[in-house]
Amino acid sequence: MAESGGSDTCVVAGERIARYGFPDGHPFGPDRHDAFWRELVAQGLDQRVQQLAPRAASRNELELFHDPAYVDLVESRSATGEGFLDAGDTPAFKGVFEAASNVVGASLVATENLMAGRAKRGFVPIAGLHHAGRAHAAGFCVFNDIGVVVEHLKRAHGLARIAYVDIDAHHGDGVFYAFEDDPSLIFADTHEDGRFLYPGTGAADEIGAGAATGSKLNLPLPPGAGDAEFLAAWPVIEAHLERHAPEFVLFQCGADSLGGDPITHLKLTEEAHGHAARQLCAIADRHASGRILGFGGGGYNRRNIARAWTRVVQAFVEAA
Repeated sequence: MAESGGSDTCVVAGERIARYGFPDGHPFGPDRHDAFWRELVAQGLDQRVQQLAPRAASRNELELFHDPAYVDLVESRSATGEGFLDAGDTPAFKGVFEAASNVVGASLVATENLMAGRAKRGFVPIAGLHHAGRAHAAGFCVFNDIGVVVEHLKRAHGLARIAYVDIDAHHGDGVFYAFEDDPSLIFADTHEDGRFLYPGTGAADEIGAGAATGSKLNLPLPPGAGDAEFLAAWPVIEAHLERHAPEFVLFQCGADSLGGDPITHLKLTEEAHGHAARQLCAIADRHASGRILGFGGGGYNRRNIARAWTRVVQAFVEAA
């Protein structure tokens, strides 16, 4: 995908990250990317953004977050395409190492574009793999691109207050527990109550540990909750972010929180995603030089993916 200019919003997309999808009718299939891109084009939003190409993350970049032995495991199972990368949720496939490395690289492309001032907002559709831990895959997530971006922003750019907001139906456990005791990550996550949905974490009393106590916010929603419940909870997230004045905002906007997703039970509409995106842009403008990076995250109903993610991009374009 060629680069283009003339916009304060960039979108990193293309065949290299579209490859990140599991075969044989898996819910996280490789067609998710194109479902988003077709809708973006249909709305004319592709002409209102900078289009950037993904790249592969280097081994050193992957190891900013992941243990070297785990990276070795993914690389070896990628060659054969056999077995699982966790206890049974995340299957290996041939080329999974390269596909997952491209997701991390795409998120880093967007991050660097924002840090260099070439754009204020960024979006990566096949990204936001928030379940992977430092030493394991989980929940269809092989490498945690968010974790790599957080470590990169801290180490390469010296940022001390990075906000992570997650409205995916599933709790962002891979991010939460990796940074549970790290006060530099300001965490806010609204999700379907873990008593009813994988991964079973994210209770309201999980607020961080040690020096990071109070920097983490979890807002579980009951199954069946819709826009009304989401919008009632949202001001708590805004207040949490305002207290911490983040220097960069990360936004995992999984579409599996929309009604009609085949594996979750929330009933949000794309209006919730648009509202969150607009409000986060305003917070980013006040505290973070406008810098906000959106990640597509989960979502297994293709129409919902198209609607929710394009609504986020639209909000970014209109706010920039």
